[in-house]
Amino acid sequence: MNQEALKQLLQQVQAGDLEVDEAIKGLKNLPFESMGFATLDHHRALRCGFPEVIYCPGKTVEQVRIIFGKLADVGGQVLATRASQEQYDAVVADIPAAEYHSAARAITLRQGDPVVPVGNIAIVAAGTSDLPVAHEARVTAEIMGAQVSTYFDVGVAGLHRLLACKSDIQDANVIVAVAGMEGALASVVGGLVDVPVIAVPTSIGYGASFGGVAALLAMLNSCASGISVVNIDNGFAGGYISAMINRQTAGAKNE
Repeated sequence: MNQEALKQLLQQVQAGDLEVDEAIKGLKNLPFESMGFATLDHHRALRCGFPEVIYCPGKTVEQVRIIFGKLADVGGQVLATRASQEQYDAVVADIPAAEYHSAARAITLRQGDPVVPVGNIAIVAAGTSDLPVAHEARVTAEIMGAQVSTYFDVGVAGLHRLLACKSDIQDANVIVAVAGMEGALASVVGGLVDVPVIAVPTSIGYGASFGGVAALLAMLNSCASGISVVNIDNGFAGGYISAMINRQTAGAKNE
C-alpha cells in the first residue's frame, strides 16, 4: 500500500465511511506478506518513497507473475527489472495494463492518478552499446516520477558530440553518465557541471576492459569531485538514486 492509498483509507475511517473492521482487512498484509518463495515488503513505499522492485533473473516465469500481481494489488507503481519477454507475457496475461520496455528489459505498471513528471534528470550514454543500461536507468527514473532527458552516443571518442549538448546537460538537477570501455565519460561530464553525477560503468569493451572492471575503476578514481559510482551495468541503481536526488532538488526549488 502506497502512502496516498493509506491516507485515503484512514480518511475514510475518520469520516465514518469505512468500518474499522473493513480497514483492518485492507491492512492485513502489512507490513509484509510471505508467499513461501518470496516475502513482499508492502511498507517499502511508506519508508523509502517507492515500492519494492522485482529483480527477475533467477526467478521463474510463474514466480515473477505472482509477485508482480501481488504488488499490483496493493495499488502502487510496479517495476520489474531485467525481465524476459516470456516473463512479461505471463504478467500481461493477468494485468493488461503492464508495459514491456524491451530496450530496458523492464516491466512497468502505472496505477492511480497520472503523475506529472518533476525536475530534470539527464541520462548521458557514451555509445549505442551502452543503451540497454541507459534505458534501464531512464525507465526507473521515469516511473519514480522524474522528468528525464537522454543524450546518447556522446562518448569521449568524439568529444564535440557531448559539448554540443553541454548547456542542456548543465540545466539538469542530476546526471547519470553511462559508459563502458575506459569509462572516461563520467569524468568529463563531472568537470562540466555543478550537480551530482551518478556514474554507471558498463561491461562493454574488449578483453582488457575485464567485463566493466576497467570502467568501474576509472570512475572510482575520477578526479572530478561530484561523482558517485554504482555497480557494473546497474542502470537501475543509477536511475533510482538520480530520481531520489531529483525529487529532493525539485521539492526545494518549489518551496
